[in-house]
Amino acid sequence: MAQGDQTGIIGKGITIRGSLSGGGDLVIEGRVEGQIALKNHLTIEGTGYVQADIRAEELTINGEASGNIDASSRVAINASARVAGDVKAPRVIIEDGAVFNGSIEMDVQLPDDI
Repeated sequence: MAQGDQTGIIGKGITIRGSLSGGGDLVIEGRVEGQIALKNHLTIEGTGYVQADIRAEELTINGEASGNIDASSRVAINASARVAGDVKAPRVIIEDGAVFNGSIEMDVQLPDDI
């Protein structure tokens, strides 16, 4: 199995403080505080709490996240999510019912004639 195909899980009873980085997908069901830098997909489950600046290709939030988010592909803030921080990504989805406090920056090229 290639490194990019691996999925790591931080379980409900686990707390990690510090810098977290890697090349595979990651699912957070527990608590992470610090910095997160992933090359692939990060999922914060409903039981997950992240207090960190996050850099990832793709991010799906079902739980709580506090910190700035920078995604190269997409950020999905689902209905059960609570997010506090600035989001920078080319595609951002915020479902009805989600709580979001911050700003969104989408680097979109607009036509010159507008």
